[in-house]
Amino acid sequence: MRSLKREAVVALVTAVVISGIWLVATRQVQKRQSSNSSIPRRADGKPDFSGVWEATNSANWDLLTHAPRPMVGQAGVYSDVAVLAAPVVALGAIGWVPPDLGVVEGDEIPYQPWAAKRRQENLANWLDRDPEIGCFKPGIPRAMYMPYKFQIIQGTTKVLMVFEYAGAERTIHLDPVAPYPADAYMGHAVGHWEGDSLVTDVSSFTSETWLDRSGDFHSDALHVVERYTPITRDAFRYEATIEDKNVFTRPWKISMPIYRRLEPNAQLMEFQCREMAEETLLGHLRKNQLVKQWEGKTMRVEVTRKVPPGNAVYERHFTGNPPTRQ
Repeated sequence: MRSLKREAVVALVTAVVISGIWLVATRQVQKRQSSNSSIPRRADGKPDFSGVWEATNSANWDLLTHAPRPMVGQAGVYSDVAVLAAPVVALGAIGWVPPDLGVVEGDEIPYQPWAAKRRQENLANWLDRDPEIGCFKPGIPRAMYMPYKFQIIQGTTKVLMVFEYAGAERTIHLDPVAPYPADAYMGHAVGHWEGDSLVTDVSSFTSETWLDRSGDFHSDALHVVERYTPITRDAFRYEATIEDKNVFTRPWKISMPIYRRLEPNAQLMEFQCREMAEETLLGHLRKNQLVKQWEGKTMRVEVTRKVPPGNAVYERHFTGNPPTRQ
């Protein structure tokens, strides 16, 4: 008799546990289905990434976790405490890099020893070297997390991305195409679907782009594998695995959410930054200097142009990036 009662109790407890597990699993499936159903899809069932998007982090300043620091700094009263240097001192609080958590897996970029030194040199010469300052096309992955909008126009065999900054654009080919005949700032991208994720393989880069405003760089051996995975209707997760045998000791990965711009009239605006950078890049060639000084309430900033010697006078851009390891 006791054995029968014990078996009945065990059966009851088992039934309750199984019911609980089934209920939890059912709710998870329903939640997943609800989430998936909110993702825009094309007629073929693939996610539709079409829309205007923008990253909302500080990765363009520095891919790694970073504390506040001057955009351009110098030693202050104490040698280990930086203050704003002359080029940006009038900006005050605006002249500081905002702090943020990094987007690099493991919060480390695995530079080869020589390249780690080059990165520090690039950072120290940021105003002279960052291609963004001269309105050069940003390359991949940097274009994806710059503080500007970009638009995705998705077709059946092509995905077009248009960027507000510098009018840059790129095409992800979902059908077979021949390789580009030359290297390109935005690379050559071919893509395929893995479930709901769009995966791209990007190569054929020039060495003339940086990865952020902190001097992080690459060579023309750069190879990037991207993954676009929808999170909700208005957000997707962007991942990029970065490989460059000339600069890094191993592949490394960045990851971040990117969000849809939800204004009813969200659109790209014209940003002709080439014209805006003209005086910065070419002002030293003027016979009569145009920009000479700026005067504010508590300071006057004098500007003296310097003409580089020899053919360097005609250089519009020096990134500090080697095409191959040197």
